[in-house]
Amino acid sequence: MNENIKKILNKKNNSKLVCLTAYSKNIASILDKYCDIILVGDSLGSVLYNYKSTKKVTLDTMINHSKSVRLGVKKSLMVVDMPYNTYRNPKEALKNAKLVMKQTKCDAIKLEGGKKIVSIVKRLVKNKIPVLGHLGILPQTDKKFTFKGKKSFERNRILKEAQQLEEAGIFSIVLECVEIELSKVITKKLSIPTIGIGSSVNCDGQVLVIDDLIGLTESKFRFVKKYINIKKIIDGAVKKYKSEVLMKKFPKTKHSFKT
Repeated sequence: MNENIKKILNKKNNSKLVCLTAYSKNIASILDKYCDIILVGDSLGSVLYNYKSTKKVTLDTMINHSKSVRLGVKKSLMVVDMPYNTYRNPKEALKNAKLVMKQTKCDAIKLEGGKKIVSIVKRLVKNKIPVLGHLGILPQTDKKFTFKGKKSFERNRILKEAQQLEEAGIFSIVLECVEIELSKVITKKLSIPTIGIGSSVNCDGQVLVIDDLIGLTESKFRFVKKYINIKKIIDGAVKKYKSEVLMKKFPKTKHSFKT
């Protein structure tokens, strides 16, 4: 078992897990100082490419961004999202997951879904490919983004699927927009760590999209907290640059070359 995965498992009931997304080396190298897990999320479809959903994200796109992220990750566990329609059955999933692992040198892959992917998880784990699960809102397939766990049948299904995925061999699971008490129950029932996004402090850890955290997006999701307005900082820098160019203050001699 990967040493970093052992560290993740050992944090259950001991210390909160810190997880963020990254799509490039420069951002990853910053996050690596603070994160336990760095996720190359298919959220890059919305964040970087302005797709209306993550369904348009391709395997090649994920691999290319992951290669860049890998250059900036030294200590964190690096996980790569398997995009939509790349793990429809165990055979396809194994082929594509092997390709991702080989080309990106990542530590694990992430799959969305419950009972439909149990056999897929088993196949991957049997072939020594670590899997991070994902329940609650499933961005790749859900048509409505409303929190999960309103009704008892839904609560029972999600809890059961979480347990099935753990039995299949996942090492951790993301819970997206899962009702507070349900996330608490799942976290207590599972022996593996839960990572919440919109699922309360009851989870063993938290994940956010880095672009949301730093204010680069206009995200209105309830679970997002903007820690800084990087847009304002960039705006100020570009404004100053324009002024210096127009006023002939830039470039100075030290920014130029002469014999």
